[in-house]
Amino acid sequence: MSFGRFALKRSLQGIGVVWGVVTVVFALRFVTPGSPINAVAPLDASQETRQAIAAELGLDQPLYVQYGQYVFDLLQGDMGRSYIRGQEVTTLVFERLPATVELALAASVVAIVLAIPLGVISATRRNEPVDYGATLLSLGGISTPNFWLGIMLILIFAVEFNVFNTSGRGVDVGDVALSVINAEPFAGTLLTWLAYITLPAIALGTYFMALITRLTRSGMLDELSKGYVQAARAKGLPRTLIRYKHALRNTLIPVITVLGLQLGTLIGGAVITEAVFSWPGLGTLVIESINQRDWPALQGSLIVIGTSFVLVNILVDVVYAYLDPEVVND
Repeated sequence: MSFGRFALKRSLQGIGVVWGVVTVVFALRFVTPGSPINAVAPLDASQETRQAIAAELGLDQPLYVQYGQYVFDLLQGDMGRSYIRGQEVTTLVFERLPATVELALAASVVAIVLAIPLGVISATRRNEPVDYGATLLSLGGISTPNFWLGIMLILIFAVEFNVFNTSGRGVDVGDVALSVINAEPFAGTLLTWLAYITLPAIALGTYFMALITRLTRSGMLDELSKGYVQAARAKGLPRTLIRYKHALRNTLIPVITVLGLQLGTLIGGAVITEAVFSWPGLGTLVIESINQRDWPALQGSLIVIGTSFVLVNILVDVVYAYLDPEVVND
């Protein structure tokens, strides 16, 4: 199979998955208790008023008609209008999306910066105290719920020591970049950004960090036991060169794949973390929409999260196939 056909196949599979996401999200409105009309109609609304609202929202139409109209509108970029806010859902969702992507990328940076060096050190000092410590840390990171970790971080670093902010976004990374581009003093903006994003990034990225640490450690152990490493040692090459230029480079191939796949997971998994820190992203919008029974906003948020996950997976598959052509023939 050629690379082009492989990319086309993955893209078509992705379209099928997105269609499945849209269908499931649409069906959720009809299998959950209560009616969307309750979110719009006054508590003392008459039956005639409720029927008029149903007709205005298209809820009096047969299910297949509503589904067809919903898919048709989505293809035109129309996700409907929020029941509570009165805004176009497309505008509402894409206003929140940058904050979620920023948090997911920040969590990825935290995880990568900590995990890869920790995994390498753990592998090169196997069965030593640092190896046991890294293993214990990764086990704790995988086992700790991010919402509990977030609450503990708030209590310690925000309430007790008053070092970081507990909620909100403050400024975004674009403000920091704009200050740098315009050659303006950016230290204050950067510190403000770090004060708001550090704790949620740590809470969201801890599981990811633990996963990458274990993956890096096992990959390095596998590479260090291979013949080319033994041959390099026999030639007298420096130990550092063998570890970091040869063994680590080969170890990072599966790590990069997991990094891409986990980025989509982080975008979807940010819901609870955003709720804990009141981070104004898609996760917070999902929680607010559930509480308010704002179905258009909830459906739009879930579709964008699901589509983002699918797009990231497709991109990772295509890039991996480009780097390793053998994947195309599997």
